[in-house]
Amino acid sequence: MTKRLRVHRTGFAAAAIALSLTLSGCEWEGLNSLPLPGTEGRGDDAYTVEIQMPNVTTLTQNSPVRVNDVTVGTVTGIDVQGWHALVSVSINGDVQLPANATAKIGQTSLLGSQHVELAPPVDTAAEGRLENGDVIPIERAGAYPTTEQTLSSLSVVLNGGGIAQIRDITQELNAALGGREEAIRDLLPQLDQLVTSLDQQKGDIIGAMEGLDRLSGTVNAQKATLDAALEGIPPALEVLVEQRQNLTTALVEVGKLSDTVTRLVESSGEELKANLRNLTPVLRELANSGSALTEVLTLMLTYPFPMKTMDDAIKGDYANLMMMIDMTNERIDNNFLTGTALGGSLGGVEGAVGALAGVAGESGDPLRAPLLPAEDPAPALPAIPGLPQIPGLPPQLGGVPAP
Repeated sequence: MTKRLRVHRTGFAAAAIALSLTLSGCEWEGLNSLPLPGTEGRGDDAYTVEIQMPNVTTLTQNSPVRVNDVTVGTVTGIDVQGWHALVSVSINGDVQLPANATAKIGQTSLLGSQHVELAPPVDTAAEGRLENGDVIPIERAGAYPTTEQTLSSLSVVLNGGGIAQIRDITQELNAALGGREEAIRDLLPQLDQLVTSLDQQKGDIIGAMEGLDRLSGTVNAQKATLDAALEGIPPALEVLVEQRQNLTTALVEVGKLSDTVTRLVESSGEELKANLRNLTPVLRELANSGSALTEVLTLMLTYPFPMKTMDDAIKGDYANLMMMIDMTNERIDNNFLTGTALGGSLGGVEGAVGALAGVAGESGDPLRAPLLPAEDPAPALPAIPGLPQIPGLPPQLGGVPAP
């Protein structure tokens, strides 16, 4: 677009008014809004890429686009898209960049102009190729700190940060360390040794901390039990306090008993050892009896029926029982005294008589006994020496005949 201005002789004010009207009618934005001849990215093979920038800082149209500090294109437009800026750049056709390239706004020098820096990704592998019409998203776009931002941050540090207190810190350190150089020299090796020892025991320290963590978890899981225990401990302590005199007396008596037992063991040590040795066979035989002793004891209350078969002893309304009870001295002697020092002392005459009597099942039938032939007389029994003659008994049963 060509703009021609005529300044009439009416004066400079009229010319200024005409210039203002002309610029406002054509939306004039300055020379930088026009494409500059001779810049990179203006060739016929150039391609256009759009970049979503969070902040364009002082970037303007016609700013250079660089790759590895080499100008390969130019900024063709800056628009607003939502809450961020949309920067359009034109790049030479022979420039090849990956599809996931990054874009940042940088500064050419300390007081230089702004430019757009394109580069391959750093954290991920390059993918594909950047083509005409592609968009670099805001996640891969940004800006380097500007000179103004750096100076502003430095000003905050110098004026409101801790650097202003360096002089005070230095003076206090000098006052603290002054005259204690030898102590500090001795302290530093000890600190080094301490830190080295802690580093060597790092595994043990970590294991102890993990153990404490597990213990804390266990204690936390038993919180209700611990609360109940803590609530029950005070009454128990009160009972112990009330019984303190009895407990003290019991402990004193236990001490006396211990002294007495000690004197007893010391005075009868050999006899006690002998008794224990003699008790060993008895205990061994008792252990060898196994469950026989306990099974026999089950007959004490239900004799002669075993407790295991009590439910089957009587079936129906009646029970028949045939028993043979031998209470003669000889039978008692054989059952209970055989093998002891009293064995054979209860036999005597009653044993001989009981042997002749027989059992009840072997006695004769009183209804048929008169019809049966006479039995042979019983053979003569040898006399029992040492027994006096008993009236009414044959001489063989009553001992030696009286003269």
